Amino acid sequence: MLRPWLNDGLLLSSGPKWQKRRKLLTNTFYFKTLDMYNKSLNKHAQVLVKKLLEASADDTEISVMEYVTLCSLDMICETIMGTEMNAQEGKSVQYVHSIKSACRSVIDRIFQFWLWNDFVFKISKCGQTFYSSIKVLHDFTDKVIENKKTLLKNENNSNITHDKNVGRMQKKSFLDLILNIMEDNPDQLTDKDIREEVDTFLFEGHDTTSISITMTLVLLGMHPDIQDRARDELRSIFEDSDRDVTMEDLNSMKYLEAIIKESLRLYPSVPGFTRELQTTLKLKNYSIPPMTTVAIYPYILHRIETLYPNPEEFVPERFLDVDNKSKFLFGYLPFSAGVRNCIGQKYAMNQMKTVISTILRRSKLETLGSKDDISISTQLIIRIESLPKMKFFRI
Repeated sequence: MLRPWLNDGLLLSSGPKWQKRRKLLTNTFYFKTLDMYNKSLNKHAQVLVKKLLEASADDTEISVMEYVTLCSLDMICETIMGTEMNAQEGKSVQYVHSIKSACRSVIDRIFQFWLWNDFVFKISKCGQTFYSSIKVLHDFTDKVIENKKTLLKNENNSNITHDKNVGRMQKKSFLDLILNIMEDNPDQLTDKDIREEVDTFLFEGHDTTSISITMTLVLLGMHPDIQDRARDELRSIFEDSDRDVTMEDLNSMKYLEAIIKESLRLYPSVPGFTRELQTTLKLKNYSIPPMTTVAIYPYILHRIETLYPNPEEFVPERFLDVDNKSKFLFGYLPFSAGVRNCIGQKYAMNQMKTVISTILRRSKLETLGSKDDISISTQLIIRIESLPKMKFFRI
């Protein structure tokens, strides 16, 4: 159902094509490459804080999700495509609307079985909305790729630096890097292949991360003691400085990382996924044959009491306990696991840490409700049906 949009990108491809593509794209998420994205992440996180504090002026209660979603979209578009969308400033309205509309159409199709037929879907109102939306997205991506290729041909290498750890010349965005890969592998990547991957990373990255950031902020607003401990950690790292977050800072945020991991345990943005067995799987007295589709549900797995005592409680310290690490090998799957795990999980963690730390350094959070006021549904990703509102106070 996603194929008309994402075609054969990393999410949907399989076999030799997936293996080659995964190997090629892994370089774009190395440590040194991630460091290039920091400036963009900091910039948009600071805009988000400004927007939250402005909206919360005069003790106003706000719905945080909409602000975080626009921030996440700004971040992913600039770091993936090298394009400033300025969604937080009310710009790029058509693109923002189209990506929301396309996602909503996919969900509607999944839960209305009569739309599973391609012909019926194409002539339905839902299908027409979907194809109209993805045309806007594809046209935009194609234009960005063409402009980037033109710049690449004309540039004088002034914005390129050599990096031994990556083994290639680094540029400013994910798209720059895969165009660089295309130069080295002209037989393996076409313009269509590049569009597939750009669209895939935009689809996978913007909504999942915004949900995770939102849920973490809501939980922090419910637990002032945990919020204060996180802020103490940040003070020990930054002292009184108002400087940008660096990679070294991100690596020092051990407690904040535990907070994010615990939030992802309770509310994994992808609540379930499937795998097709390639060989027989033995589970105790059962043998599951090859070619069987197996469903794995992190949302349920993360609530098994033998793995997580008092599983409904928000306890970040679980992830600071060295003795617990063996439990988390395959008992903690917010980014899946194995060879098809999320290629962008380090990027996502850096993004979440940057946003949440920037907010905590500049504001105090209060959530006007409890966990009982959180209502979610499980679709392709977790969908927030209702959340308690929040207040942000400048500090």
